[in-house]
Formats: sequence, C-alpha cells, structure tokens
Amino acid sequence: MLDMMSEEVAVTLVGLGGGLALGLAARLGRFCTLGAIEDWLYGGNDIRMRMWVMAIGVAVVGSFGLLASGYLTGADTYYLSIRWMPLASIVGGLMFGYGMALCGNCGFGALARLGGGDLRSFVIVLVMGVATYVVLSGPLAPLRAMLFQQNPVIDTIPPGMAHYLSHWSGVSAPVIGIVIGLGFVAAALGSASFRADRTAVFWSIIVGLAVVSGWAGTQWVFDRGFDALPVVSHSFSAPVGESILFAMTGSAGGLSFAIGSVAGVWSGAFVGSLIKGHFRWEACEDPRELRRQIIGAAIMGAGAVLALGCTVGQGLSAFSLLAVSAPVTVAAILAGAALGLRQLIVGFSPAE
Repeated sequence: MLDMMSEEVAVTLVGLGGGLALGLAARLGRFCTLGAIEDWLYGGNDIRMRMWVMAIGVAVVGSFGLLASGYLTGADTYYLSIRWMPLASIVGGLMFGYGMALCGNCGFGALARLGGGDLRSFVIVLVMGVATYVVLSGPLAPLRAMLFQQNPVIDTIPPGMAHYLSHWSGVSAPVIGIVIGLGFVAAALGSASFRADRTAVFWSIIVGLAVVSGWAGTQWVFDRGFDALPVVSHSFSAPVGESILFAMTGSAGGLSFAIGSVAGVWSGAFVGSLIKGHFRWEACEDPRELRRQIIGAAIMGAGAVLALGCTVGQGLSAFSLLAVSAPVTVAAILAGAALGLRQLIVGFSPAE
C-alpha cells in the first residue's frame, strides 16, 4: 500500500475514515458530549451518557485487543509515553468543560454542527483552533511549558491503569484492559432503555471502533514506513488548529492524520445532516451569544492544550488505553461543564 501513496496520505486517509464515522455518529446517532451532560443533569435521561460509556468500553476492548495481538505498541502512543501531570489534567479539564458550556459545543460537536450548516459553530472552530495554537506553540507556549513541563517516560511503568495493575498483580496489561473494557460495556448495557435503543447502541459501537481504527492504522504506517509518523487516534483540539494552518499554508505543513480526522467529521456530519433532512444555514443574531461563544471557545482551546486533549482526545482516545490522565480529565471536564451549565441555566444565586 505504501508503494502506491506517501505515508502522509496513508495516515490522512485513516483519519478521514474514522472521522467520517464520528461525523455520522454525531448527526445520525446524536452522539454529543454536552448534550449527554445536559440530558443527564437537567433532562433526567442517561441514554446519551450511556452511549459515551459504551463507546469507551468498545474502544478499550479494541485497543487492548490490538496490544494483545502485537498490532499496537503502547510505548509508541502519546498518552503512554509522557509522564502524567495531575494539575494540568484538572485545571485544563475544568477550563475545557466550562468553555464548552459557554460555547454550547466541544470542538468535535462544533465540527459536527458546522457540517449541518451552523455558522455559529464556524466561529467556535476558528477561535478554538487559534487559541489552541496560541498556547501550544504561540506567545503563551513558554508560560505553559514553564508551568506544565512535559517529560517523557523513561525506564518506568507507562502511565496507564492497566499497566500499573499489571505491575502489581502480574497479570498481563492487555488481559486487564479487556476485562475493564467489558466492564464499561456491561455498565452501559445495564439499562433496559439503553438496550432497547438500537440506534444509540449501534452508533456507540461505531464511535469506539473509529478510535480503534486510528490506533491500528497509524501503527501500521509507523511500522512499515520510514518517516516515523506518530501513532495517534482522534482528538479535536490541536488538530483543529493544525487544519486551519493547513488550509492557509498547505504546502508548508502537509497532510496528517489530524487533518484527515477533522475533514472526516465535517464531511460525515454534512452527509448525515442531508440524510436526516436537517441541513440548514444558521447564524448568530444575538451579540451577547456570540461574545459568550468566542470567550468559551478561547477558554476551551487553552484548556485542551493543558489537559493534553478534549472530550474525544482524553475522553475516548486516551481512555481507550486506560491512561491515568483520562478519568481525571473527564471528571474535571464534567465538573467544569456542570458549573457552566448552572451559570447559564439557573445562575449562581441561591434558590428562593
């Protein structure tokens, strides 16, 4: 395969395929982080929250299945190759969740809504992508590096829950990971209403498999290529900024998995909106709403850099490897989102 195309094109196609699946899941399966949180906290409905749990379980089982079969090397992945920074996970997660509530979307959700014609999401995508790079490699990068220095893991146990449990118990990490993943699946399927919603179950599985496809595809290219491209899966914080840079200076940056993933989500969401008959152009008519979305997108982009991922990057891709950072970051994102939603919906004044 690599004798027919460059390695960059190969990983871009891998990202595109998984992104298409994620975009379709967002529009046809209503797979959405903030929507799941709102349904759970204010709607008394946990179906979409269980979709996330199911997707995590499928992704964990699939990823550790790849590790068990030798088709994935954990040390090659970003989340298991750097030391965990607890404060960065907490601060970044809180920022991301709060900004997500102000925006009304995370990066993934904004791309999916943009695919349905929502121009408000276009503003969120642009601001978030720029804010991400301001903190990642722009003017605020030195401050970020000083406060949250990333150090590689050298001659120590990879920062993964399954790897720690393996070290303590002697049981192989893949076996532990698969068991934990099946536990997530069982927890999601513990609700009769969720089991009865075949659409929700189906798209949850598709989302989990999309994450696994990212690991499998990029590892395959890494093992057979010569460019040492990173072994990654889907995330929508820095990749949004990278896609903006590519759109402006394509000849300088080149293609990547991230660019394919972002393009795939937008394309899949566009197709899904056409299938559902939901595509329509929408714009922001309230300056206060626009201001809130711009501020929220900036906070969200900065928080994603500190937390080393977003709701998909940490909540699915990192979680699929049971990285220690994942549950802490996800908990912080949930707390930040709950705080932001409370501010928007009921305010901070005490109940009468």
